[in-house]
Amino acid sequence: MYILTIGSHSSLQILHGAKKEGFRTVLVTPEKRVKFYTQFAFIDEVYGYKNEDEAVEYINSFANNGILIPHGSLVEYIGPERVNKIKTKIFGNRNLFEWEANQKKKMSLLKNAKIKIPEQFENPEDIDRLVIVKLPGAKGGRGYFIARNKNEAKEGLNKLLEQKMIRSIDEVIIQEYVVGVPMYFQFFYSIILNRLEIIGIDIRYETNIDGLRRLPPDIKVDPTLVVIGNIPAVARESLLPTVYEYGENFVNTVKELVPPGMIGPFCLESVVTDQGDIVVFEFSGRIVAGTNLYVNGSPYSWLYWDEPMSAGRRIGREIKLAINSNKLDQVLT
Repeated sequence: MYILTIGSHSSLQILHGAKKEGFRTVLVTPEKRVKFYTQFAFIDEVYGYKNEDEAVEYINSFANNGILIPHGSLVEYIGPERVNKIKTKIFGNRNLFEWEANQKKKMSLLKNAKIKIPEQFENPEDIDRLVIVKLPGAKGGRGYFIARNKNEAKEGLNKLLEQKMIRSIDEVIIQEYVVGVPMYFQFFYSIILNRLEIIGIDIRYETNIDGLRRLPPDIKVDPTLVVIGNIPAVARESLLPTVYEYGENFVNTVKELVPPGMIGPFCLESVVTDQGDIVVFEFSGRIVAGTNLYVNGSPYSWLYWDEPMSAGRRIGREIKLAINSNKLDQVLT
């Protein structure tokens, strides 16, 4: 059995974990990245593609003996129409891609899960507080902006339209900007073991907003929120029961609204306020890049497995458990 993934995001961790679990590993990447990836011995084959159609054709050559592991760059790189043409089975629920790409559907799912979310504004004219405006898809924060009032929000939206980053303002979501500590709670839902695991926490490091603190106060620069890295975090233990409850609510709601339900890794991207409230402003329905911090296991994954267990290896372990129990079809779509 081959484990495949696209060369970006968390591909090194995914294939490293797959190799640890005894699988053959294949990386599919743009030609310009082949040299970089061929240096890693745990990748058995690196395929460099010239265009995205060629990538899909190659992935489909593993339809009978391969499993594709999705991450945040799959839809962004290959494109939603091409992803729909992939015949090779995908680990996880591919039906979640559509929900994750649509900010409004994403927030409606969280609301249905009875998870605390920020106030949302459908009309820029209704803005009466600090807000953040977000674009659809897994863009790593590119194009996001903060506005102090409705005039700044409308000005920023017009810029997005002029730059053709969006076709209409209906594509964006306008949320209250919740002040607190950003904490991204990483989970893994195992169908095979019938349990939910907290597998890590990270904080995103964003440019240029996280660099502005180094500037003198008299220098004014508009903040941007492009993710360029991740920082490890551990939460106060008293927060974890609520975190876990949110994770369970999410799993139950996905099962109800997006069949066949949650499979494998996901992330609830949150802000923790000074009152200890956990406000979830987004979710990712697959492995997130913040798990790259824990290639040797996180403080939480150790508590479940008592061995090094990255999210990538956890995917490989789930597939192996599924194969051994004749339940592989339950973790693939």
